[in-house]
Amino acid sequence: MKKSLVIILLYAFILVPVPGAWGLSVDEIVSKANLASYYGGDDGAARARMQITDRQGRIREREFTILRKDVEEGGRQYYYVYFHKPGDVRKTVFMVHKRPDGDDDRWLYLPALDLVKRIAASDKRTSFMGSHFLYEDVSGRSIAADTHTLTEETGEYWVLDNLPRDPGSVEFTHYLIWIDKKTFLPVKAEYYNSRGKVYRRVEALEVREIDGIPTVTRSKVQDLDTGGNTEMTFTRIKYNQGISNEIFTERYLRNPPRKFISR
Repeated sequence: MKKSLVIILLYAFILVPVPGAWGLSVDEIVSKANLASYYGGDDGAARARMQITDRQGRIREREFTILRKDVEEGGRQYYYVYFHKPGDVRKTVFMVHKRPDGDDDRWLYLPALDLVKRIAASDKRTSFMGSHFLYEDVSGRSIAADTHTLTEETGEYWVLDNLPRDPGSVEFTHYLIWIDKKTFLPVKAEYYNSRGKVYRRVEALEVREIDGIPTVTRSKVQDLDTGGNTEMTFTRIKYNQGISNEIFTERYLRNPPRKFISR
């Protein structure tokens, strides 16, 4: 009888989600979420389309290829973004050398001027090519930039409150983030202003498993003050493509790697 009871309890523990059963610290949750969001595979390539809707309901679109290469797992990364459409931004390139232990290096190539422009660290919280996404959204915010506190745990999510270590460098006072317990992917983030109101919301609208890796394939940013929003959809997603470090140099700002961006 005792043996049967033990077996029943064991099955109950396995099959029923128990809050806190993961036994993870806040730092471990944040680290795993960072890896799930930005470090799938050793590298990655995708085609992306942004639909930008302003407060009057007018729509603009951007289409680009994004390449990523991990230098260190959970550490340094390279990003390369080449714009295909529309014509006024075609051949524009945005490149990032991500440094989690310091300020990222960012470059913007403007083909109309044949100009390579460095993007200052202070500009990382500005609009990414006229959309509601920010430059920092593309490669991710350093987890060391904030202090993290677990404020709520449900059967599906961890909800973390995040306070900037350098409040003067950002426009928000704090933000809440919902992390899916199955995939460790952040599925929603809400940013608060100095009046204590949510003014910006970022959501994962669709998640698919690609090459065995849970991947956000559609996301949306809303500006709750103006009513505008940008929706981004990813297609042709591939991981572990053997992307060379050489691509992420100034030489390729003017001479894009056709093997990847002409697909």
